[in-house]
Amino acid sequence: MGESGPRTTVEGVGRSFTPLRADLSARDAVAELAADLAGRQVDILVNNGGTIRRAPVAAHSDDDFDYVLNVNLRSTFGLSREVGRTMLDRGSGKIVNLASMLSFQGGVNVPGYTSSKSAVAGLTKALANEWAGQGVNVNAVAPGYLTTANTHDLRQDSERSKEILARIPATRWARAEDIAGALLFLCSGAADYINGVVLPVDGGWLAR
Repeated sequence: MGESGPRTTVEGVGRSFTPLRADLSARDAVAELAADLAGRQVDILVNNGGTIRRAPVAAHSDDDFDYVLNVNLRSTFGLSREVGRTMLDRGSGKIVNLASMLSFQGGVNVPGYTSSKSAVAGLTKALANEWAGQGVNVNAVAPGYLTTANTHDLRQDSERSKEILARIPATRWARAEDIAGALLFLCSGAADYINGVVLPVDGGWLAR
């Protein structure tokens, strides 16, 4: 969805929309974005930046590994730390991180992605341990196999896609709207006593 999409939606209900852009793979850019956000009143932070690099472990380069960790993990930590400080000062706020099924499993040919998403799950719990008593809820959503650019190659591989679908009790890939409900719940007052949870939204994948 382009900028005009969310702008139109948000402004259509009488709210304002301010787009901010940053390269989440670059530490300086993340620091600048974090400082900008810390100067605003951010009530809800959803850390949704993510990328993947696919290669067998023996051929997985340091550059690819570092790039994935920078986008998926370091940006989540940096933004949560800086915005979290302002939430702590107010005594309220919600942070939701995007974990993954590979926060629970090892995956194949994605060591950087698995490492980063496993760490996101751990970071979520660590932040919750420190901040739950100060009015800041930190949780995570762990999507199952979702129709995004990250899974394009898998969906184009008919054999692999068939194997994946065979294990999903819901018998289909997840759509963005499937994840939205879980995010809205964790960002709402209904989740005020939920802290440090990594909530799978996977069509039953982990239950199989």
